[in-house]
Amino acid sequence: MTNSFADFKKAQMIFVIGSNMTEAHPVAATFVKQAAINGAQLIVVDPRRTGLVDFANLHVPIKVGSDIAFLNGVMNVLINEDLYDKKYVESCTVGFEDLKAKVMEYPPERAAEISGVSADTIRDVARRMASVKPAMLMYTLGITEHICGVRNVLSCANMQMLLGNVGFECGGVNPLRGQNNVQGACDMGALPNVFPGYQRVDNPEARAKFAAAWSVEKLPEKPGMMIPQMLDGLLDGKVKGFYVFGENLANTEPDIRHVEKCLSSAEFLVCQDIFPTETTWFAHVILPAAAWSENDGTFTNSERRVNRVRTASKPPGDAKPNWWIFKEIAKRMGQKWKSNSARDIWDKEIAQLTPSMAGIKYARIENDGLQWPVPSEDHAGTSFLHAEGCFTCGLGALTPVDWVPPAEVPDKEYPLTLSTGRRLYHYHTRTQTGRSPGIDDLMGEETADISPIDARDRGILDGEMISVKSRRGEVNVKANVTDRMPEGMVWMAFHFREACANWLTNPAYDPTTQTAEYKACAVRIDKLK
Repeated sequence: MTNSFADFKKAQMIFVIGSNMTEAHPVAATFVKQAAINGAQLIVVDPRRTGLVDFANLHVPIKVGSDIAFLNGVMNVLINEDLYDKKYVESCTVGFEDLKAKVMEYPPERAAEISGVSADTIRDVARRMASVKPAMLMYTLGITEHICGVRNVLSCANMQMLLGNVGFECGGVNPLRGQNNVQGACDMGALPNVFPGYQRVDNPEARAKFAAAWSVEKLPEKPGMMIPQMLDGLLDGKVKGFYVFGENLANTEPDIRHVEKCLSSAEFLVCQDIFPTETTWFAHVILPAAAWSENDGTFTNSERRVNRVRTASKPPGDAKPNWWIFKEIAKRMGQKWKSNSARDIWDKEIAQLTPSMAGIKYARIENDGLQWPVPSEDHAGTSFLHAEGCFTCGLGALTPVDWVPPAEVPDKEYPLTLSTGRRLYHYHTRTQTGRSPGIDDLMGEETADISPIDARDRGILDGEMISVKSRRGEVNVKANVTDRMPEGMVWMAFHFREACANWLTNPAYDPTTQTAEYKACAVRIDKLK
């Protein structure tokens, strides 16, 4: 996030797109609700009538996968009606003419045809967004989990820069991270193309710095493989050993049958986790890890805040802290790492090697933590990025992008669009929440959410068992007939193994991030006899 959660309650205009906040981020959603109750304008752009829509001034029910066309249409109006922030664009950005040329190809009428919302609604959104400054934009996986996820993000950034909303309190582009400490994992270099602090592996200076710190002769010059490439590498033998750390790939990746085939082909598979999962079924070695409450360390949340985590109870049995497991493996491979605690790792390694976190020390995050960048120990942290439109790279890059449809669209055989996400009561593949009887009492099984029109046309009653089928698989599940769903759409989660949406989802990926298109695939539904 460019901004902070504290801004949510104070904001006067909030634009939420592709985010079911009330279920996926209920605490953050509470702040947004409070802002709306206090008079902030709230625009929610989502195919479904999510819980947040109940607090919104305007709900824009776009078709699944039409975000770019819709946003280009809004920007078309902003430019044609002279509503954009000319001073900001001229002084803080580059690429305006190229962006203008592209969005001129998306007049409201064309954007309406693609997105399924009226041209008048598109004009209304543009005028509302231009009427309040600054305005906050928030998104989640409804923007990123598409084959055009990167372009979706660029569109969000384009609109906010065009409006002059980046670099100010209560403004910015604010992605709510998909799960706990995703931000922290990425910050620490758990990506194939960067070292900690987003220092690129193809940068010779960065490689030399980390090689010296880690006492190795050299480090790889090119980015590593991403998960889809790793899994496919198990099939063709390019990947011999596979180490899965805290991830239940057998339930979270699209097209579960293909994933299981890949995992079963592994010559050597190691899983490091706190509980048995569907992925550990395939493991040759399982390393029992301590849970978050059984370990010292840090989490970094969506607003870039580094917080302390303290041991609340001892790990059971043979479970050990994750850093200890990695250190012991390194020792057996000839490396003697000096750090002997989470604090050592942070203070003596991360803070020393990562400029954006150089001023973060354990002694400074005892209370409410710090938001990076924190370049020095006398720096108080950064509540919002790109202050006054001063971007890290100099000027903000307006990047024209074209709309493309999802990789798989409805047809005669599979006439509906399946989109997937999370339910309020469960967390991902229920590795943790599935062991809580109380939570299972609140939600003990999956449903397929469908519209009353689609239910009526197929003779399906609420609560009846139906089959949901795609080109990759089929699941049997109860129908949840709800007027919060638009006609032509089915919605499911991936919490329950037998009715997991990922038996159905399409292994099509964004070419840059290799993020799967979990938000769109073609399905059919049938009433079970």
